[in-house]
Amino acid sequence: MKREGIEVGRLVVSRETFDRLKTFESSIVKWNPKINLVSKSSLADVWTRHIVDSVQVWDAARVGTNWFDLGSGGGFPGLVIAALMAEHSPGGKVTLVESDKRKSAFLRSAAREMSLDVTVISERIESIPPAQADVLSARALADLSKLLAFVELHLAPSGVAVFPKGESWKNEVDRARQEWRFDLESSTSWTEPRAAVLRITGVSRV
Repeated sequence: MKREGIEVGRLVVSRETFDRLKTFESSIVKWNPKINLVSKSSLADVWTRHIVDSVQVWDAARVGTNWFDLGSGGGFPGLVIAALMAEHSPGGKVTLVESDKRKSAFLRSAAREMSLDVTVISERIESIPPAQADVLSARALADLSKLLAFVELHLAPSGVAVFPKGESWKNEVDRARQEWRFDLESSTSWTEPRAAVLRITGVSRV
């Protein structure tokens, strides 16, 4: 029997989660002229280009109660993850790492408006203590080789990293394998057929 709810991309969410995501969309539109959270060209389609694109990161992870989102910027995917965590894993913890002080202020404000309990760390990723996270995510932050260095630092040995990547993702994977060993599952992006979501485990240096 299909659960009652609202479809966001390919995921069905509760009315409360949907309302939180709509509140987040409004926050982005309100703050963007001041601190440029998303490109002007994508501001008119925040829902698909950014929110649905972030929902698929949650869907790909399939695990996790201690989630670290690196370079959270405008809250993608971190605040979207936090909204989904509140519904599906209400005891879970979401931490957003963002060194830009203005963007950190936005993240805290948006989380309050969404009635979400998240931790925002306004420091560089390299300078915070190892997180031992169950799940590590990052969107549009760095190439895969650099992201795997962050994985080495902050992901628990049994954890999973989830990174949405653009159409050149296969080239990034090939370059990363020159430095790193890792197990990879890739899935086609919900929002861009040439892009992919990478689910990575078992990371170690070559």
